[in-house]
Amino acid sequence: MNLAEKFKYMATGKPYDDVAPELDDLRDQATEKTTRINNENNKIKKEKLIRQLFGSVGKKPFLNPNFRCEFGRNIHVGDNFYANYDCVILDGAPVKIGNSVLFGPKVGLYTSNHLFDPNERELGGCIAKPITIGNRTWLAANVTVLPGVTIGNDVIIRAGSVVTHDIPDGVIAAGNPCKVIREITDADKTGFVGKDFI
Repeated sequence: MNLAEKFKYMATGKPYDDVAPELDDLRDQATEKTTRINNENNKIKKEKLIRQLFGSVGKKPFLNPNFRCEFGRNIHVGDNFYANYDCVILDGAPVKIGNSVLFGPKVGLYTSNHLFDPNERELGGCIAKPITIGNRTWLAANVTVLPGVTIGNDVIIRAGSVVTHDIPDGVIAAGNPCKVIREITDADKTGFVGKDFI
């Protein structure tokens, strides 16, 4: 099975061998690439490195240090993606992130999970399920997103939340497990109009 076939299989949610040598090699490569990204202060050079790491990238991606991911190739981001400090994405399955998405510090997206049976876990058994995040969504500091979750468009996930199930469009959600608190409405507007405001 070649790597493309292996990653396609891994995205099905069926058990796979997480300690396979080819996966370890790819993790080492991702660590080297993220180290270069984290040490690069030139925005143009940093963007070029991000494009070499991720599976696909829109306009103006930005990662603050210290960004880490498992493979990189399974991460797909739209335009204006911004990840604040200490973001971690474990991309055993695809991670799809829309346009104008913001991550606060220490956001973690985890597509992979170890198997529950201790013998299978000891042998390196894992499963992975995709994560999808819609457009114009903000995950605040220390948000954790678990395998198989879809978060909609125009969503705010409050700091410290653990997202265990899907979140619909246009809401504020919080907690562990994360639950919808309320819809975002016109009452949330402040009148801010951009860089010329003050």
